[in-house]
Amino acid sequence: MRKREPAQQPRVTIEGEVLRQIRQHARSNSRSEVCGVLIGEENGSGLKITARIAGLNAAQAGTYVTFTQDTWEHIYKIKDKEYPGERIVGWYHSHPGFGVFLSDHDTFIHKNFFSAPLQVAWVYDPHSDEEGCFGWCGEGLERLEEIRVKDEKGGEEAGETGKPEPVGGIDQEEIANARENSASEVGPPRWLGWVLTVASHLLLATIAFFLAWLFFPRDIILVIDPLTGIVRQGHFSRDGNTIEVPGLPPIEVRRSSPASAPAGMSQQAQPALTAPAPPTNSGQANAPNTGKNSPDQNVQKDPNAPRK
Repeated sequence: MRKREPAQQPRVTIEGEVLRQIRQHARSNSRSEVCGVLIGEENGSGLKITARIAGLNAAQAGTYVTFTQDTWEHIYKIKDKEYPGERIVGWYHSHPGFGVFLSDHDTFIHKNFFSAPLQVAWVYDPHSDEEGCFGWCGEGLERLEEIRVKDEKGGEEAGETGKPEPVGGIDQEEIANARENSASEVGPPRWLGWVLTVASHLLLATIAFFLAWLFFPRDIILVIDPLTGIVRQGHFSRDGNTIEVPGLPPIEVRRSSPASAPAGMSQQAQPALTAPAPPTNSGQANAPNTGKNSPDQNVQKDPNAPRK
């Protein structure tokens, strides 16, 4: 029997600017996968990737990404407007921190949405900066051994190793973008930490005040109205010298001296409750003196004088 020759891998050429945009998109979210489609044209047994469209509104998770209906609507809207003469030649997505390969979920997406013989899948890991391209080889998907990266700004194409030649300005820009993304993911702003600290201290102080008011004893001043006999609640004034009772005049507080206080008792403020004088009847005349006047009635007697 004649030995079956292995299927030939498609030859892929990608623009250096497109590769930079894929890396930048992947680094914008270093915790979840991102995705998009590759735009280009087929040329015989290979294809050329000239642009990419980011997959907005995609269903993202830590280990997979899914193209939704909103994602496809956005992709075709951009393609019809900016790339009407080109076609979708594959897709790309990121693997943040878990290497370059096609998972079962990735293989399902490629078989159902990118099943054309020359459509490819580009995978990039923003943590390790590793990337790879997968394409159809017969009926299976394999990692392509040769990828050409072309720089339209004047750089040369990559050789057989598939590693792109350095492009002036791209490396420095990628480093700056990576630093900005890492700085944005450090944590919340500093002012938010101060606000939370102050709010927590105020909350603890409020709780402590409420518990103290609820459980610790408090002095209650009760005053009996001498005219009506009604018990009223009063409180000390700010200076502590009088007791203020609603409906009554201020009551002066008499403070006993420490010398006159009995032993074992502390000095306390004693309110001076003075009953008002009984009303006088101005219309009533004084009763006449009916007693007889004696000669000595108005004369003061000497207590030392001898008795008669």
